[in-house]
Amino acid sequence: MSAMDEIVNKVAASGLVTIDLEELYPAGERVGIDLADQLWQGLALREKDFRAWIQSHDWSQYKGKHVAVFCSVDAIIPAWAYMLVSSSLSDYAATVVHGSTSELEQVVFRNMIDSLDLDEYRDKRCVVKGCSKLPVPQSAYSHLVVRLRPVVRSIMFGEPCSTVPVFKRG
Repeated sequence: MSAMDEIVNKVAASGLVTIDLEELYPAGERVGIDLADQLWQGLALREKDFRAWIQSHDWSQYKGKHVAVFCSVDAIIPAWAYMLVSSSLSDYAATVVHGSTSELEQVVFRNMIDSLDLDEYRDKRCVVKGCSKLPVPQSAYSHLVVRLRPVVRSIMFGEPCSTVPVFKRG
């Protein structure tokens, strides 16, 4: 094969850095705690009963997990109730969020993106991969752009062979 016939991988030679949020998917099971199960007559929490549940519940089952604490019914849940649950989870859970499992996923990704070492992307041309088999929240892509923009030369979205420009430093 002559030099003219040689196949060149232009994507590899372009110097693009691909960022795949799926590869950075934070490990750990996602679970929810529904406070509706602790309501008195389906309406409100009773402090004495709730504190008894807090004391008897096995919080160790949440070790290393990402936990969403919510109430699935319209009820009176005082702020201290969520604080007690969060306090009980704090020694075990990787993440605790007062909100839905969707909000939990957003927080888990935001924490992961905030912990990225941006030096490896400094002055680079980056492509944020768009396809994912795992549930990457849309907010993760936006937050990643906000974090990357001050340090990179450019950001594109999609696949290296077919991208949409998002940002380019002038």
